[in-house]
Amino acid sequence: MDEPAAFAGFSTKTVTFFRQIKTHNDKAWFEAHKGDYEEHVLAPVRAFVVALGERLRQFAPAVIADPRANRSLFRIYRDARFSKDKSPYKTHLGLWLWEGPRPRMENSGFYFHLEPPEIYLGVGMYQFPDTLLAAYRNDAIHPVHGAALNDAVKALAKKGYAVGGQSYKRVPRGFDPEHPNAALLMHGGLYAGWDGPIPPELYTPKLLDFCVRHYKAVLPLHQWLTAFVERQS
Repeated sequence: MDEPAAFAGFSTKTVTFFRQIKTHNDKAWFEAHKGDYEEHVLAPVRAFVVALGERLRQFAPAVIADPRANRSLFRIYRDARFSKDKSPYKTHLGLWLWEGPRPRMENSGFYFHLEPPEIYLGVGMYQFPDTLLAAYRNDAIHPVHGAALNDAVKALAKKGYAVGGQSYKRVPRGFDPEHPNAALLMHGGLYAGWDGPIPPELYTPKLLDFCVRHYKAVLPLHQWLTAFVERQS
C-alpha cells in the first residue's frame, strides 16, 4: 500500500456516496461506482486514520492506527448470513483505533462513525468478550477500581456525554443489587461518546481537532478500560 497523502478533509462526494448507497444498495450500483468509493472514501480515510493516530498518540501512546480493511477500517461489505436484511453493503463508514494487548475488538479504543446526516465519536468497548465479562463485574465493585470507574462515568455525564452498553435488565446473580455501582454491573459493554449533525470540519483538516477534542473529553473511560484489560493480560 502506498503511503497515504496528508489528510485534507473529506469531500462532499464522500457524504454523497453514503447517501446514495442507502438507495442503491446492490452490487451493480456499487461496482459502477467503485471508483468513487476508492477516490472519495478509501483515499481520504487512509490519510485520516494515519493523521488521527499521530494525534491520539499524544495521550494514548500505544494506539494502533492501521488504515487497512479489518484493521482500523471496517469493511463496507455486510455479513448478511444471519440477517433478514440481505443488503450487501453498509451505509456508513466505521473506523476503529485501539490500544491494548488483546485482539483489536477486545481492547478499548476510539471509534469514528459517519452515517449522513450525522457522525458519532466514541471511546470504550462496545461489547465485553466472554473472557472479560466476569472480570469486569468484579472490577466494577472493587473498592479502588470500581470507585475510579464510578467517578469517571459521573464526570462524563456531567459533561453531557452519553454512557452506553447497558444490556441487562437486572443485576447479575451473586451481586448485591443495592451496591453503589449496581447499574454498572448491568453493562455488557461500556462506552461513551458524542453524536450530532455532520460538522463543517468534516471537509477540512480541522476534523482532527474536532475529534481529538471529544476524545480527550471522554479519555478517562478509555484509560480505565485500558488499565482493566492490561490487568487481565
